[in-house]
Amino acid sequence: MLYTMSRDKDLSLHQVLNHYRKNIKKSFDLYLFNVLQMTEVAKCSHKDADKRASKHLPSAEDKTFTPKIYDNELMQSIVNNKCFWDLIKSRKINDLQEDDTNLKYYVDFAESDEYKAYLTQTEDTDQHHKDIFLQLYRFCYSNEAFDDEMESSFPAWLDDKSLIMGSMKKTIKGLPATEDFCEAYRPTDETTVEFGEVLLEKVVNENDELLAIIEPALKNWDVDRVAIIDMILLKMAICELISFPSIPTKVTLNEFVEISKLYSTDKSKDFINGILDRLMKQLDKDGKIQKEGRGLKG
Repeated sequence: MLYTMSRDKDLSLHQVLNHYRKNIKKSFDLYLFNVLQMTEVAKCSHKDADKRASKHLPSAEDKTFTPKIYDNELMQSIVNNKCFWDLIKSRKINDLQEDDTNLKYYVDFAESDEYKAYLTQTEDTDQHHKDIFLQLYRFCYSNEAFDDEMESSFPAWLDDKSLIMGSMKKTIKGLPATEDFCEAYRPTDETTVEFGEVLLEKVVNENDELLAIIEPALKNWDVDRVAIIDMILLKMAICELISFPSIPTKVTLNEFVEISKLYSTDKSKDFINGILDRLMKQLDKDGKIQKEGRGLKG
């Protein structure tokens, strides 16, 4: 959002905050969509069962096949979860589903050794089911078509991908689903408002003050030569160091170096690390970094 503002001077803080909030909502929708898609792909096993049963000369595998990847208790704890379906319907997530695409994922996954081994197991445990769900989800998200599908409905998919993948793995490992299991993955106000919105507003409203702190640390670098993303990251980091007393300084430094690897140039991580290290020492010397709790400055 800060980069967007830097490119479009007509955007107001109010507009950017609204867009930020919509993106947060879309991130949760993206999680719900991924959970739904996993169940819908597994549900295609019933079509597989019908196809096998209708064969004139079924093989031994056809005769023993069961759609257990969908019918087991763990998957059904999601399928029959009222809270989950209320969210799916109210947020119109179901409208994004494509049956043909889900069937293709299933058909391709059905050829995998992991799924074939799962089908031959005579005694299944909860862990067996969880393992195959993880294999199914990994198979889907490693598919190039999956990225295309996600991006068509969720433009921020590539930004949110690691977050969603982590949440999906936790969801699967936590099965059977509790009544309100989805709520554990809904973004909290503490994260999105008390941290996210406050940081966004402060960087915008205190832009000149932040720039005045950064400029002396650039030494031989002209401000205009610093990459736009790098300057935004420096401003955000300084703001976090000064205005968020519960976040350790090392966490701030490491997080922004990692973010620079994702969004900026190859040389940015070293630049960001060097400038922030210099600024942290100066700000601490000036008494501007006040952290709550032991060890937060380290």
